[in-house]
Amino acid sequence: MVFNMLVQATIETIYMVLLSVVVSLIIGFPCGILAAITSEGHIFENKSINRVLNGIINVTRSFPYIILMILLLPLSRFIIGTTIGSTAAIVPLSISAAPFVARIVENCVLEVDRGVIEASESLGANNFTIITKVIIPESLASLVQGITLLIINLIGLSAMAGAIGGGGLGDLAIRFGYNRFKLDIMIYSVLVIIVLVQGVQLIGNLISNRLKKNGR
Repeated sequence: MVFNMLVQATIETIYMVLLSVVVSLIIGFPCGILAAITSEGHIFENKSINRVLNGIINVTRSFPYIILMILLLPLSRFIIGTTIGSTAAIVPLSISAAPFVARIVENCVLEVDRGVIEASESLGANNFTIITKVIIPESLASLVQGITLLIINLIGLSAMAGAIGGGGLGDLAIRFGYNRFKLDIMIYSVLVIIVLVQGVQLIGNLISNRLKKNGR
């Protein structure tokens, strides 16, 4: 019984996290690229765009996740049709993670050696070519590390989503562990989360190290 509940909750957590990663990358990745290339001295310097983007990113990152979840309940209901369950939790998870993604991508892009970018410019490459052929490949190892942190962060946030019926391991720990005083279920839920985090970190490190070696 407990094993089946853990398996189901783990599947729900993985489902929430994976879809939230995809959606947050779709939103945050281009924002991060734009925030980086519009910064001072970069290939598409634009102080106005940069200021607005950074303002939006900073404001959305400032919201505590539990408050953001409550604020986004109407949006979840509008998009998904309900505010309960794993699918509904993807909406606040994605929106919460998107500014985190944008900041990660921005930092990774800004770490790329400017000499490589300037060499591409001297060869007549346009901005789109520089971004796709130089900046992203050069920052790929760092981006993988950033995405690894994103996934780990989302695993933690998905557990918090259980506080308002978001499903997954957090929901299992709260509803069946805490509310029904079943300490074993709480412990098992935490152990599964730890295993997930360690597994993601291990895989992320392996991929990042492989990319670094191939880049040498």
